[in-house]
Amino acid sequence: MSQHSHQNRLIREKSPYLLQHAANPVDWYPWGQEAFARAVRENKLIFLSIGYSSCHWCHVMAHESFESSDVARMMNDCFVCVKVDREERPDIDHVYMTAVMAMTGQGGWPLTVFLTPDRKPFFGGTYFPPYAKWGTPGLTDVIRSIHAAWVDNPDQMIQSGGKLAGILQAHSLKLQKGGPFEKDILSNGFEQFASLCDAQHGGFGTAPKFPSPHNLSFLLRYWKRSKEAAALAMVEKTLTHMAQGGIYDHLGGGFHRYATDQRWQVPHFEKMLYDQALLVKAYLEAYQISKNELYARTARETCDYVLRDMQYAEGGFYSAEDADSFDPYQPGQGPGRSDKDKKEGAFYLWRHEELERILGETDAGIFNFYFGITREGNVLTDPHGEFTQKNILAVAKTLEETAAHFKKSPQAIEDILAWCKQKLFKQRFARPRPFLDDKILADWNGLMISALAFAARVLGEPRYGIAAGKAAEFIMHRLLTKEGRLQHRYRDGEAAMPGTLSDYAFFVQGLLDLYEASFDLVYLQCAQRLSTTMIDLFGDESGGGFYLTAQDAEQLLFRPKEVYDGAIPSGNSVAALDLVRLYHITPAEDLRAKYEKLFAAFSAEVAQNPAAYAQMLSALDFAWGPSCEIVLAGEKDDPRMMAMTQKIYEYFIPNKVVIHRPASDSAAPVMDIAPFVRDQGAVTGKPTVYVCVGRTCRQPVRDVAQLQENLRDL
Repeated sequence: MSQHSHQNRLIREKSPYLLQHAANPVDWYPWGQEAFARAVRENKLIFLSIGYSSCHWCHVMAHESFESSDVARMMNDCFVCVKVDREERPDIDHVYMTAVMAMTGQGGWPLTVFLTPDRKPFFGGTYFPPYAKWGTPGLTDVIRSIHAAWVDNPDQMIQSGGKLAGILQAHSLKLQKGGPFEKDILSNGFEQFASLCDAQHGGFGTAPKFPSPHNLSFLLRYWKRSKEAAALAMVEKTLTHMAQGGIYDHLGGGFHRYATDQRWQVPHFEKMLYDQALLVKAYLEAYQISKNELYARTARETCDYVLRDMQYAEGGFYSAEDADSFDPYQPGQGPGRSDKDKKEGAFYLWRHEELERILGETDAGIFNFYFGITREGNVLTDPHGEFTQKNILAVAKTLEETAAHFKKSPQAIEDILAWCKQKLFKQRFARPRPFLDDKILADWNGLMISALAFAARVLGEPRYGIAAGKAAEFIMHRLLTKEGRLQHRYRDGEAAMPGTLSDYAFFVQGLLDLYEASFDLVYLQCAQRLSTTMIDLFGDESGGGFYLTAQDAEQLLFRPKEVYDGAIPSGNSVAALDLVRLYHITPAEDLRAKYEKLFAAFSAEVAQNPAAYAQMLSALDFAWGPSCEIVLAGEKDDPRMMAMTQKIYEYFIPNKVVIHRPASDSAAPVMDIAPFVRDQGAVTGKPTVYVCVGRTCRQPVRDVAQLQENLRDL
């Protein structure tokens, strides 16, 4: 944050990102009519800057340019300047990112876009330094050129902006000419991932490497379907190397955003809620298959990190922790310190001599050997000199290699490492923490609720289910209006921003998983209502699929309809999976028609590059089957029922729904949703499980051994 005494209009906003810029000398406006009216009245271009609070290069551009009085003066003279938090307004971000991608072939954040007074883009890019360097034009030069062109020939810019807007609008209206997916689409997706896989370090492609857990989840489903060993091997290689690499926080749990190198050693240190959620599910699904304790431990530690550091007292989950923080080794950091002094990853880095001081020479020797700690620092690639003489914790030697080197048992080494981690975590706790973005987003919370609910079942940890339920109650109480519509963001007592497709789709997914973890019918009923609202507000009756924004939302350049899976799966992909799951619970043919039409709408696009649509492939895998319905009849708190329920989650059965039918008269409400359970009661009053494949149910079972036999071939 700038140290200027001046405050601009952003001081009235709730977004942590916008508040980070509230003291800039730039005369920022939030997105809204006040800014746009001024642009039209004064015939000024609009300087649109889009980013988010934990974005490292957003901070860099802010410190270099937006906190500079000279640069700010130029911006204020030439433009009406508008700031947008992409996490608050994903619709605005999507529209203008699409425009910049169309103009330049690339995108990212900070996103910098120059608009005509009527908000049509004509030039844009990402990060601009204040003055030209690294082959990138300087922001001051860009401002001078654009302003001069606007003064000399405004019609040309208006024409360019209008032409691009027209192209984007035409593209958005173009109906997909797809049809049913070809049967080889899943194998094509697998083959594409196989061609991209890093056989040595896991992951796909070269540096930088992103976790992309939805890719791994698809590959697990493909392995389940095809028994293709290579699919499982790719997943295990990736998950193992990530859990051992620097991208994982070995002291506090949780994952950083991505790795800057091919070996997963040097991360970009921000922590995003959605990464934690998606990775927990991927690790637990792999654990169901492999029983590898590394995967269970990684998932558990990640859940614990979220509950410890990212949960609001009322239940919802915060969005992110920044990559940058004050360097604990840098002297003279008093109350007057500036955010400019923050360094990438400073909170997580260690010097050799400090480790010896804290741990003692003997234990530090073991710890340093295992994690590859050196006096010079273990970061090989450090273009900005931020990691000099510092070390990132990343496993360098196996437990067995460490035990052999120090002539100790593996268990003794494991105990020493655990003690060292506890000691260092306590020491790290006293360091200046990275900035916490404490806004609560409905869609990201839906992902985390889903992950915690799943973890509660797979790990047999009820506390995760309790936390998921508390978060769901928060969303239903604070972000769901009396009219049954979701708001996107909550912060500082205020719910705001109309929900997008992702809010509905992701929260429905979370509610469905929470129902299976708790068998509380309230969550299933809410999921059903919200899915109906989602169809009504976002559905494209003619073309199929869903728009990003509701039919009565603010009109932008075009109404996006997105299916590409980026850092998180697309709203359409998750919505497809929601509809498939709901169809297996409440066999309404209109649900089947909706998801089949959705698949058809995007089939041509997905077929061109299936690896970019992994979540859609997972939804398709469920829809094609085989799939099953598992009905548990009896009292859910009966120990025999609880044992059989737990047994179900020992197996990797992704394409299933689990429904609870109470033994008492309270079964009536669930029968209204899932009428086929009417005749599936508890036999002789004992907890009974029905496993149904293709709407055909096998003989009911009443003990764990019988159930196990029924689950093995699913």
